[in-house]
Amino acid sequence: MELLFLGTSAGMPIRGRNVTSIALRISQYNGSFWMFDCGEGTQHQLLHTSLKLSRLNKLFITHLHGDHIYGLPGLLSSRSSLGGTESLDIYGPPGLRELVETNLRITETHLNYPLQIVEIEEGIIFEDDCVTVEAAMLDHRIDSFGYRIMEHDRTGTLNADWLAEIGVPAGPAYGQLKAGKDITLEDGRVIRSADAVGEPLPGRVITILGDTRPCDNAVKLSEAADVLIHEATFAHDLADKAHEYGHSTALQAAEIAHAAGAKRLFITHFSSRYKLEDLADLEAEARSVFSHTEAAIELKSYTL
Repeated sequence: MELLFLGTSAGMPIRGRNVTSIALRISQYNGSFWMFDCGEGTQHQLLHTSLKLSRLNKLFITHLHGDHIYGLPGLLSSRSSLGGTESLDIYGPPGLRELVETNLRITETHLNYPLQIVEIEEGIIFEDDCVTVEAAMLDHRIDSFGYRIMEHDRTGTLNADWLAEIGVPAGPAYGQLKAGKDITLEDGRVIRSADAVGEPLPGRVITILGDTRPCDNAVKLSEAADVLIHEATFAHDLADKAHEYGHSTALQAAEIAHAAGAKRLFITHFSSRYKLEDLADLEAEARSVFSHTEAAIELKSYTL
């Protein structure tokens, strides 16, 4: 898995920092990627990455404030112009359908691909053979959701050294064993997949929260997560202001990570009052409670 923060600023962009969007690349999906939120200028940020907009196949919106959705109309149009023909699924709060369809109608934008808009409720909102995605309501000024992406357990590691040692030739047989199928060699020996493949690898969990005050659902969605992405709009000396506007401080984000037993915390969604050189202070504030904290850096690739 690979995370890429396309924007980490709250409310409005500043020099060197764009508004909110996060890209997630999951290896099982063979080069396609997902996106969470789409603030103004997101498609410009994509131009600085190796991601191809035509390979975007799922977009999750946390809430309908402008700094999280104003980039959506242009991105949908550009995806069509860039040759995207595969279906794009967009998930988000009630009102998302009206927002998207009204914009497409008024601007007479015609897409060359199927667009599916899913207005979500709490619970499981997507599941396939690779992952399950769960959503829950957070505590913001408008409906704001958090997402828990749960990778299913993966097949264990093939013991290629042992197979070579007992005379199993490399090739299709290895693939069959990896796929859980027993094989029979020319000499009649039966090699069991269970003997050749290690224990299943636990699936990873990534939690991506929208704008929120500290709340119970933030902890529930983040329980034992390998990675938690949590807003940190203000430093803790502005905790009252954060609460008034439905946000969290860096310290509160760390408290959520600690309470949930998460393994790693990325803080993002920084107020425009904080410049690049100030982010180290926000990171230090969070680390005083949760040591495995990083202030997200735009366009830096994080491998999970």
